[in-house]
Amino acid sequence: MLALARIIIFSIYIAIVSIFGVIFCLFRPFNPNNTPLFAHLYGRAHRIFGLKLDIRAPNHINHGDHAHGGPFVYIANHQNTWDIFTLSRAMPFNVVSIGKKSLKWIPFFGQLYWLAGNILIDRKNSGRARGTIAQAADAIKQRGISILLFPEGTRSNGRGLLPFKTGAFRTAVQAQVPLVLICVSDLHDKIRLNRWNNGTLIIEYLPPLDVSQYDGDSVKQLVEHCHELMKQKIESLNAELKESK
Repeated sequence: MLALARIIIFSIYIAIVSIFGVIFCLFRPFNPNNTPLFAHLYGRAHRIFGLKLDIRAPNHINHGDHAHGGPFVYIANHQNTWDIFTLSRAMPFNVVSIGKKSLKWIPFFGQLYWLAGNILIDRKNSGRARGTIAQAADAIKQRGISILLFPEGTRSNGRGLLPFKTGAFRTAVQAQVPLVLICVSDLHDKIRLNRWNNGTLIIEYLPPLDVSQYDGDSVKQLVEHCHELMKQKIESLNAELKESK
């Protein structure tokens, strides 16, 4: 009964936010703050599922303060579909994400994702993917916006932190902006619709990482370094939650 009630409330909430979002973005299309605005609204749905969020982000990131070194390339671990309603709550201001082109066919959500100013790519076309790196780097430098990317390239679905693709890191190196790693504790099999309390999820930002010493030839070293940092932090967050039970 609880699961059914949650699904109904959730469906109504998402439909309202999505339809309102499409209408809103028609009047302010492709504004870089459209994405965080509606990401935060989607992210509020975590309460429907009895999940608490512990978001550990610096104040300047929460308020989009460029005086502290922005813009950035943000990277986060991608676990499952629930990320849309958890990680999105911690999305910084003045940022867009890069997603697969097929997203635009999802009714209302896809149109909102596009109108909000996010960048859509064709993952099956490697040439276009390389062009997207240059496009994202140019957007960072010319428009002063930040980019959010998922370097695993797919959802991990309980398999731990997957190997990283290099695109996000090449974007940061090409744009010469710091990387900010966003680490999310384990979400796999955490949300059960028939359970009132589904515990706490921690989302933590690591300090900006300077990439000025890296170039196209050494980007793989940067990838390995970031993968290790995120792996250690995620393990630490999981251990912290386990001890707090």
